[in-house]
Amino acid sequence: MPGENEQPLPVVRVGEIPKEQNGGRWLVQQLWGASSVGVIGGAPKCSKTWLGLDLALSVATGTACLGKYPVPEPGPVLVYLAEDALPVVRERVEGMARYRGLDLGGIEIHVITAPVLRLDRDPHRTRLLHTAKRLRPRLLLLDPLVRLHGIDENNAGEVAGLLAYFRLLQRRLDLSVVLVHHTRKNAAGGLAAGQGLRGSSDIHAFGDSNLYLRRTRDHLVLSSEHRAAAACPPVCLELVTTHAETTHLEVVAELGDEKRRNLQEEVLALLANGQMLTRTKLREVLSVKNERLGDALESLQQAGRIRRTSVGWRSID
Repeated sequence: MPGENEQPLPVVRVGEIPKEQNGGRWLVQQLWGASSVGVIGGAPKCSKTWLGLDLALSVATGTACLGKYPVPEPGPVLVYLAEDALPVVRERVEGMARYRGLDLGGIEIHVITAPVLRLDRDPHRTRLLHTAKRLRPRLLLLDPLVRLHGIDENNAGEVAGLLAYFRLLQRRLDLSVVLVHHTRKNAAGGLAAGQGLRGSSDIHAFGDSNLYLRRTRDHLVLSSEHRAAAACPPVCLELVTTHAETTHLEVVAELGDEKRRNLQEEVLALLANGQMLTRTKLREVLSVKNERLGDALESLQQAGRIRRTSVGWRSID
């Protein structure tokens, strides 16, 4: 009999590949693809764990993530939080559940209680695989990546072996894997944030769905990227702590809406106290594209806040 090295690889004609019954499926609409691997990336202390637990609670209960993004097919969730004590994990999930009017006792979030999980080697790899086989989760949340291995994250070869294990879990068990990971200092936001993830660039390239959190002067901004779908519009988040027993993340605005609102406020400030400025002068002072300024002027005019004169724009008191 031929040896293993002489066995041909399995192949199939492209037309014989079974079609995906739910093409373009989402685990969480617009945020995370079904059976996708990827990262939640961001600087320290920017609510990455809160976002991961919000995803977990939403998938486990079928409630909207961040109060905005639906979950089409809920199911069990398996989580491991290496940097949070178990009572803290319970407190966070319980607060979010209480805010949504959910009973914690019936929520299918299973928390791994092992003090250490090293997924660059056995026996931990095999034990996690068997645990996931038994629970059949829709989502596996691992937080943070740096506490799950002893490899050099800048060594592409070592990183590739670790990421291959996560891909094996995803393909063998048809689940999504979310890895919480830090960005380097001063990493850019939006799609460019993936290039700011710590370690090998393979970590960014690995992701089917990636989410990024970054702090601006006034907001916590969430952006996304997907291998097989368009990114959803960035949104501004807030960790709502008005009542400690219901602390939760919440979408407070779409970033595009916030930018338009801020530009309108800047225009009004320049036209205060009877000041009149031409569109050309406004563009020069505000350093914005003509189209954006035009939208702001039109909105303010329709709202009765400004009007156009023969010598420029002026506010209406």
